[in-house]
Amino acid sequence: MKKLLLLSLISILLFNCSSKEKAQQKPNIIYFLADDLGYGEIGVLGQQKIKTPNIDALAKGGMLFTQHYSGAPVCAPARYSFLTGKHMGHSYIRGNDEWAERGDVWDYTKAFSDPGLEGQRPIPTNTFTIGKQLQIAGYKTAVYGKWGLGAPNTEGVPNKQGFDEFYGYNCQRQAHNLYPSHLWDNDTKVYLKNELVNPGSNLDKDADINDPKSYARFTQQKDYAPKMIHDKAIQFIKDNKDQPFFMYYASPLPHVPLQVPTKYVDKYRKDFGDEKPYTGRSYFPTQYPNATYAAMITYLDMQLGELITELKEQGIYENTIIVFTSDNGPTYTGGVDANYFDSAKPFDNNYGRTKGFVYEGGIRVPLIASWPAKIKAGTTSNHISAFYDMMPTFSDIAGIDSPKDVDGISFKNTLLGNEQKNHDFLYWEFPSYQGQQAVRMGKWKAVRKNIFKGNLEIELYNLDEDIKELNDVSKQFPEIVKSMEKIMKQEHVPAENDRFKFKQLGDK
Repeated sequence: MKKLLLLSLISILLFNCSSKEKAQQKPNIIYFLADDLGYGEIGVLGQQKIKTPNIDALAKGGMLFTQHYSGAPVCAPARYSFLTGKHMGHSYIRGNDEWAERGDVWDYTKAFSDPGLEGQRPIPTNTFTIGKQLQIAGYKTAVYGKWGLGAPNTEGVPNKQGFDEFYGYNCQRQAHNLYPSHLWDNDTKVYLKNELVNPGSNLDKDADINDPKSYARFTQQKDYAPKMIHDKAIQFIKDNKDQPFFMYYASPLPHVPLQVPTKYVDKYRKDFGDEKPYTGRSYFPTQYPNATYAAMITYLDMQLGELITELKEQGIYENTIIVFTSDNGPTYTGGVDANYFDSAKPFDNNYGRTKGFVYEGGIRVPLIASWPAKIKAGTTSNHISAFYDMMPTFSDIAGIDSPKDVDGISFKNTLLGNEQKNHDFLYWEFPSYQGQQAVRMGKWKAVRKNIFKGNLEIELYNLDEDIKELNDVSKQFPEIVKSMEKIMKQEHVPAENDRFKFKQLGDK
């Protein structure tokens, strides 16, 4: 009898160990993507005015990357690069494409009634995304937040691109209001308890700009989209705690308009004092622009903290890798004062050097990776990486071969403290703001701008000595320039979409 009991106990222990080991074979993966968060807007990278305790704690408990780059300097192509593992020279989406031939896509009232005017040009059905890849690896997949890669009722929606669940903004334009009329729950339009207010609306003609009531319709609506999106993400963790999951958390914060519940703004008003209200022509007016912007980032930070708390409560934090980053550099519009916050620090904060441009302030972004079971706490990495590295990295972590046609390199070895393969170079092109190309090769950075104006000259910067890219040394190093020119030529494949073609580079 005792022998039988002993064998039973051993069997139970072996079963439990086996089950635990099986559960830990594939870690959960959370990719937390901020929207327009500048390199210098978090405490761990030098921010002095905005409080980001949870982001800073994530870095303290994990690995901080100092040389990580977005795939592009604006939303849609950056997200496409992350999802597919391809740089802009090989991408289907290379810029923001509002698919305007459908009609008046910028009219919010019309788009509210007609989903056919909402959303961006869809990525093709055969696009192979990280969502599809991780589904193959046995993951439950979800995206919460802003999509922007396929309008409703097209092949580009998240549920047809590798994601089991989706909740949030299908459309980037709709995300220009954080108290929107509706969001999407998979393919179902969910109406919110908010007044329909068109982005670009301003104060009434005779409004008192110093009276909080004048801003009520912009600040005192009922359903704050970032909270509703966040609540769904928390529920996803609860529902999937017993299986490996991949969550793409694409927050709309801190992208303008400047909107966040008032109680969060009040905390910064005490720190910042009196402000000049923002009543500009883009996005929405706000009485306290700096306090509101800071509050939006702290709200984002709070949501990251709540995700981590939930993971701990479910007992899965140790076996979850969290990657925190931003889709591009800080904005220059909508009431955001990048110089006040030194948002792109240590890079240039001014227009032409941040969002929308391939200089460092537009494409170098924060990256923090936390994986308590694997990553040594408090480490910093100078490994040069980009968004298109996430496909091979997550594939590697999930134990599945990466697609062969990606431009990225897995940096799992860096995360684990092992010997790492490096890129020979990183490449960007951007068919907006007069056309741009850029290459990062070791300490060297090459920039070609105003291509649509016929300029093919290449600027060259030594980032080790000139992080702000102020001193063009192309004349001193012609051989380096020649190498950069060769890379720009070989990595550029003409885009399928005519909107993204460079005729000046020979595209037909």
